[in-house]
Amino acid sequence: MFFAGDAMFSRYSNSPSASVTVSVGGSPCCARVGDSVAAALLALGIAAFRAAPVSGSARAPYCMMGVCFDCLVMIDGVPDQQACLVPVEEGMRIELCRSGRRPRDE
Repeated sequence: MFFAGDAMFSRYSNSPSASVTVSVGGSPCCARVGDSVAAALLALGIAAFRAAPVSGSARAPYCMMGVCFDCLVMIDGVPDQQACLVPVEEGMRIELCRSGRRPRDE
C-alpha cells in the first residue's frame, strides 16, 4: 500500500462516531459509518489508490465526486469501482491497484 508519512487529510472533529470494520489489502481497518471508501482510505493515511495504466505513476482521489476516475479500487472482488462514490459497509474488502496495466479480457 502507498502510505503518506504524515496524513495529509484529517477530520474537522475527532468526536466519536459509529464505525465499521473493512479490509484494506487484507488488513482489518476501522472506518466511520457514512464515509465513502475514498474518505476512509484517506483518513487511514493511504496516499495513493492505484497506478496510472501507462506511466505507472501513483494516483489518488482528485475530485471526490465521481468525475476524475483517479480513485479506482477493487471492492469485494469488483474492479474499477470509484471509491469516492461507494459508502463503506461492514466487512467490505478493498484492494488497491498497484500495477499499471491490467490484462484485457479476451
